[in-house]
Amino acid sequence: MPGRILVIEDNPPSLELMKYLLKAFGYTVVSASDGVEGIELARREALDLIICDIHLPRLDGYEVAKRLKGHPALCQIPLVAVTALAMVGDRDKILAAGFDGYIDKPIDPEKFIKHVQSFVSGPSGGRDSSDGNAGHRGH
Repeated sequence: MPGRILVIEDNPPSLELMKYLLKAFGYTVVSASDGVEGIELARREALDLIICDIHLPRLDGYEVAKRLKGHPALCQIPLVAVTALAMVGDRDKILAAGFDGYIDKPIDPEKFIKHVQSFVSGPSGGRDSSDGNAGHRGH
């Protein structure tokens, strides 16, 4: 059953694409355009997944991850970075910051939805797959 997803993204075309794809697959989407607003929404909403850009105004994705993962009521919500960062070490830095996975930009619609589904499908989350466009924290 589709869930409720928060998308924190400041780039309007990227935000609209993610919202469109998620809604097309039955997810309920709430969105924020900066890190501060994203954290406020995360505290108010019952969420199944949070998708967060790294480069955000007011509070970047790394600080968002730190605050969400440090909050007892929010730390269990899967947190996935959506980023264009592709330098050596970026993946490790993203996962070390508290993200449970990442999705590369530009967004490939089919891979994006498969990755989202892996985080909201069942108790195990299906987090053992990686297709080269997305990464997961090892368990």
